[in-house]
Amino acid sequence: MTDTEDTQGRVLVIAGSDSGGGAGVQADIKAIMAMGGYAMTAITAITVQDTQGVHDVHPIPLKTVRDQMLVCLKDIGADAIKTGMLGTADLVETVAETLDERAKAAPRIIDPVMVATSGDRLIDERAVGALTSLLLPGAALITPNAPEAEVLTGKSVDGVNGQRRAAEMLLKRGAKGALVKGGHIPGRVITDVLQTEHGEWIFESPRIETGSTHGTGCTLASAISALVAKGAALSEAVEQARDYLHKAIETAKGFGHGHGPVNHGWALEVDEDR
Repeated sequence: MTDTEDTQGRVLVIAGSDSGGGAGVQADIKAIMAMGGYAMTAITAITVQDTQGVHDVHPIPLKTVRDQMLVCLKDIGADAIKTGMLGTADLVETVAETLDERAKAAPRIIDPVMVATSGDRLIDERAVGALTSLLLPGAALITPNAPEAEVLTGKSVDGVNGQRRAAEMLLKRGAKGALVKGGHIPGRVITDVLQTEHGEWIFESPRIETGSTHGTGCTLASAISALVAKGAALSEAVEQARDYLHKAIETAKGFGHGHGPVNHGWALEVDEDR
């Protein structure tokens, strides 16, 4: 259920800003737009970040985060909510309370951003607990990579069986869907496991040997969010978003001297060539 009978692709993103443009709300906006959705943002932190790492983090006051959410929800409305970097328990509590008050019916896609591609920690331990107890229950989808799934479940995730077990545990804790990603698990093929109350889907794609993987988690979750906001079934949204991300990695420009960003706008380049 949303503000109108028909879904319109409106996504409220609640996440941090990446000055380098590869991850965070910058990646979210690009991915949502590429999927034909409309992105709004409630910025939770400003990171001083490039392809080589996170150099500083400046949290946004809790009232400012809440106010950003409120004005967007009141004026424009949302067909889906996507969360990213939520660094503290107090912030998670503020976000959860605001969503319960003003957007309880909108499906939530939770990207449990814990560590940047560079290895920099982006969330504290109390925040992990708050996310598990306040945002996970009832979420339409949670999208942890293998290391994040290990933190959330306390179990090893080193292959498909571990991914399936982690997804099952996340569903038991209240999520309606869990996509446990396999990009961090070694191998020539990347396997992602999606489980919902309606079944299980296993997605595979060949691994692309590249250094341009900054922001892949943000990009995938936001692409899924946009498709869900437009009315797609979850399994279809995951499949389409994975295809989009695979091409974005494949066509990355190699920007920067570290972990480069993916090419969010590859579809626009295809159109220009016609």
